[in-house]
Amino acid sequence: MKVIPPEETHYPLQPDGGRPDMSEHDKWLAQVQEETLEPDLPIIDPHHHLWHFIRPESEHRYLLEDLLKDTGSGHNIVKTVFVECSAMWRADGPEEMKVVGETEFVNGIAAMSASGTYGDTRVAAGIVGTANLNVGARIGEVLDEHLKVGGDRFRGIRYLATHDPHPDVRNGYTEPAADMLSSAAFREGYAELGKRNLSFEGWCFHRQIPQLTDLARAFPDTIMILDHFGGPIGIGPYADKREEVFEDWKKNIAELATCENVVAKLGGLNMTVNGFNWHKNPKPPTSEELCETTRRYFEHTLEHFGVDRCLFESNFPVDSVSCSYNILWNSFKRLTANYSADDKAKLYHDNSARVYRL
Repeated sequence: MKVIPPEETHYPLQPDGGRPDMSEHDKWLAQVQEETLEPDLPIIDPHHHLWHFIRPESEHRYLLEDLLKDTGSGHNIVKTVFVECSAMWRADGPEEMKVVGETEFVNGIAAMSASGTYGDTRVAAGIVGTANLNVGARIGEVLDEHLKVGGDRFRGIRYLATHDPHPDVRNGYTEPAADMLSSAAFREGYAELGKRNLSFEGWCFHRQIPQLTDLARAFPDTIMILDHFGGPIGIGPYADKREEVFEDWKKNIAELATCENVVAKLGGLNMTVNGFNWHKNPKPPTSEELCETTRRYFEHTLEHFGVDRCLFESNFPVDSVSCSYNILWNSFKRLTANYSADDKAKLYHDNSARVYRL
C-alpha cells in the first residue's frame, strides 16, 4: 500500500494537500546530509505528532518507530511532547468525548517508550490533546476524561483557531469562525483550563495574533503557548507580500509578548503555508539556508519574549515537507552558536521542562 498523507483528512498543517510519496520524499531529503552540531546538547522536543490515517486508496503513518528514526538521527533528544493532530478519535460514544481517544492512543505509546525498550528518549512525556471549547463550561467533563486517561502526562489543550477568508488558505479542521477566540462560549470553555492547571496552545494565522493577545490578557493565570510563530502566511494572496506580512507580524508579536503568561515556540516555519517553497526545489535546504532565510523571525521573537519564554520545536513530521530532522535542529543550533551555555539550556531543554512540567 502506498504511504502518503491523507489528502482528505482535515489535518490543519498541510494546506496544500500533503507531502509526496514518502519513499520518494526520503530520497529527496537524503540528498542533503550534515554532521550533527553539538550532538551532546540535551533537547526536549516540545511539539511533534503521532498518527495513523487509513483511507481506501492510501495510508499515512507516523508512529513510535518513525519518530524514533528522526529523533535518533544525531541530536540528543531526551524527551518529547505530543501535540494533537486529530488522530485515533473514538469511533463511538458522545461526540464531544471522542477526542479523548487520541490521548488514550498517545499515552499507550508513551508507556511503551517509558519502558526503555526503545531507547533513552522518553516519547510523549507530555501530552496535549484537543477539546471543543466552544461548547462552554460543560467541556470540563471532557477535560477531566483527558486527565483520567492521560494520567500524569496530560498537560493541555489545543483547539485550532487557524482562519483566513481566502480560499487558497486551508483553515483548521475545527472550521473555526473568524471571531472564535473572542466569543463568549469559547471563553467560557477556556476558563475550564485554568481550573485544572491546563495550558492552551495558540495556533492561529498571523492576522489573528491580536485575538490571542486579547485572550491571554483576559485569562492571565492560564499559560498560553504560541505555536509556529503565529502562522505567517506566504501562499495565496500573501505570496507576493512577504515584507508586508512580516511588518504586520512583527508588531503583533511584540504586543503579544507583553503578556507574561504567554511563551513562544520557535519553529514550524517550514510548512507549505509559510510559502518558502523548499519542497519545490530539486534539493532540500541546508541548515545554513534554513537558518539565514528565517533568522529574522527567530531573532524578533527572542528579542521580545526573551530566552526565558521561548522553546525550540520540531513540528515533525509536518515540517519534514521541507527538511530532515537533523537538518532542522542544526539550523537552530547555527542560530544560537554564540549564545551562552545557560541560554542554550533554557531554549533547548529547561523552558520546555518548566512549561510542560516534565
